[in-house]
Amino acid sequence: MAQVPVAEGLFTWPSDEPSLIGGCCADCAAYTFPVRSGCPSCGSTRVSASPLAREGTLWTWTSQGFPPKPPFSGTFASDPFEPWFVGLIELPGQLRLESILTGCTLASLRIGMPMRLTTMRLRVASDGDEVITFAFAPASSASERNDDHDA
Repeated sequence: MAQVPVAEGLFTWPSDEPSLIGGCCADCAAYTFPVRSGCPSCGSTRVSASPLAREGTLWTWTSQGFPPKPPFSGTFASDPFEPWFVGLIELPGQLRLESILTGCTLASLRIGMPMRLTTMRLRVASDGDEVITFAFAPASSASERNDDHDA
């Protein structure tokens, strides 16, 4: 069974220390995620792929108290179902981006807490491959969580 990224060009893969791949505008230095062909800030088309910071701050978050509905094809359902978390992570000097949060509980989440990029298994494809996606975990536990996709 192979491990494959959820989308090509979204993050470096395979990698023990993956980075998200964003875009950086050569004219105004604005960042985007994912990479876009044009800058939403100044309209320039001089945008190049650039690795984003691996560490950031939890800017805000919410819990999802229901299994994802189609067309989402992740496997967050458990028996019994447990809520999962989504957060907005601020990467200093770059941007804010939405991400699944892992390695945390309702009681442990705090706005402003340090977060670190990790990876996790999103689902198993029909051909048996494990589909890997990015997530953010509390910085203190992210190195432990980076092996989630091996479980």
